Amino acid sequence: MNVNEYFDGKVKSIGFETSGQRSSVGVMTPGEYRFDTAAPEKMTVVAGEMVVKLPGNIEWQTFSAGDSFDVPGTSAFDIKVSDSVAYLCDYL
Repeated sequence: MNVNEYFDGKVKSIGFETSGQRSSVGVMTPGEYRFDTAAPEKMTVVAGEMVVKLPGNIEWQTFSAGDSFDVPGTSAFDIKVSDSVAYLCDYL
């Protein structure tokens, strides 16, 4: 397991691997964040809600618990969080 901390501790995650599949699970506290990707990712909201601006989009989309979205590799995406949110990130 790898413990990661971003944005002065406002985002924390634990990375893990199962049967060769890399993933991380974490929590974001209220704020606005920009994440860069190396490889494609699938993000799933576990609890709470986040507002996301995906690469190539001009509009923001809201994702709630149970919702997922895909992010292409070698890109960046923006997230706004108004209340703490938990997520699962699968690296594709």
